[in-house]
Amino acid sequence: MTSELIISTYNSPRALLLTLLSVARQDVRPGSVCIADDGSGPETAAAIAAVQARYPDLPIRHVWHDDRGFEKNVILNKAIATSDADYLIFIDGDCLIHPGFIARHLEVARRDRFCSGSLIRLDDATTKSVTEVDVLEGRVFDIGWLRRSGALRRFTAWLKAAPLPKPVLAALEHVYPVGRNWCGGNGSAYRDAILAVNGLDETMKYGGGDKEFGIRLANSGVKGRHLRFTAPLVHLDHPRGYKDPEKIRAHRLKIAEARRTGKIWAEAGIRPPEPAA
Repeated sequence: MTSELIISTYNSPRALLLTLLSVARQDVRPGSVCIADDGSGPETAAAIAAVQARYPDLPIRHVWHDDRGFEKNVILNKAIATSDADYLIFIDGDCLIHPGFIARHLEVARRDRFCSGSLIRLDDATTKSVTEVDVLEGRVFDIGWLRRSGALRRFTAWLKAAPLPKPVLAALEHVYPVGRNWCGGNGSAYRDAILAVNGLDETMKYGGGDKEFGIRLANSGVKGRHLRFTAPLVHLDHPRGYKDPEKIRAHRLKIAEARRTGKIWAEAGIRPPEPAA
């Protein structure tokens, strides 16, 4: 089984650099890395080139399109369509992944399953303080460091930092009462399963696109498996100027429709609609 890690990004070169450094120190690296770039400027390309120079044995490809506003689903579909890998793992370019992250996603991969994990969120001040050394030496996943940063105020956040043996955490995942929704910042599935539902809905912008995609996967027979506590990921804080309440309300209607109708296929997805006769 070949694998690729798809990282979505937009004009956040510092965060992307830190993310890629966390990829470089994985216990099991993905077969390749794809940067799904929603129209970033040259600083992002420079950050990718810097990591490639430091880690020439880490294959990275850069999929880019013009900046037309928030079109994450569009660039993700382009990355999926051009991938040669059997299994795809998705994170955002402001996420630092635990050394065992890729290995865990691959360990539980099944053709009738998608996997979806959780995030440990850093605040703005801690995000600005994170250094390359913090990532490379693993401090960002140290329980004491995370506690001092204020990221582990809740018991569930502490569990997300993987403080217990993996078999214990895996057992907790099976019984923990949480929805098996797709999380684009920590998710994975076989590429064939994604193509079978025509990828993500490109008409959906920020707010709900992940959930709608996961519902269609489940409707197709690919059910969710939550990696809530065994695939740790630290999320760097950032503003969300692209958040649009009106679009979010419209997306909720699409989510409800997908649930109600058992919808599988995205009309505006990887394969464009057939032209009218």
